[in-house]
Amino acid sequence: MANPSCDPVKIGIVSISDRAAGGVYIDQGLPALQDWLRRALQNPLQFEPRLIPDEQATISATLIELVAAGCALVLTTGGTGPALRDVTPEATLAVAHKEMPGFGEQMRQISLKFVPTAILSRQVAVIRDQTLIINLPGQPKSIQETLEGLRGSNGETVMAGIFAAVPYCIDLIGGPYLETHEAVCKAFRPKAAQRLPR
Repeated sequence: MANPSCDPVKIGIVSISDRAAGGVYIDQGLPALQDWLRRALQNPLQFEPRLIPDEQATISATLIELVAAGCALVLTTGGTGPALRDVTPEATLAVAHKEMPGFGEQMRQISLKFVPTAILSRQVAVIRDQTLIINLPGQPKSIQETLEGLRGSNGETVMAGIFAAVPYCIDLIGGPYLETHEAVCKAFRPKAAQRLPR
């Protein structure tokens, strides 16, 4: 449930798939991203969804468009493997002003807990202007695991998901103050960067 006292946030969500974009099957990436973000964030959210094919120029143009539209965060899903048509990382790096390698490193560490083929994933994260862009895996279950992290049987966090670092990163690049629901994902900020509860 959104908290109207929190900063409103515009988020770009991009599902990259030749077959889904062509209507061969129903896209699952966009609904999975929207569902998780609505559960994780207290902020009033405005989504900018895009469903596009695995075309490098189209992906880059879409990312540039979403940054220009004022999205503080852009999440992509799909196209990060080693297959010939997987060009999402190349398209993302092509529009980057800064690379943020820690996000990809942590996503692969989380996924390796489940499948050895996680080493084949090539997710990257970058900053363009005042927008954080992150490539996520293609499967809804993997999207949740990498964003949220891993919990033990007692509910304690075993390995932090990447989203714990997203709000503070967006603070540092001049974006809105993202506030999370701690039951889903506890954002980490140094004490000096934390706002007093309203």
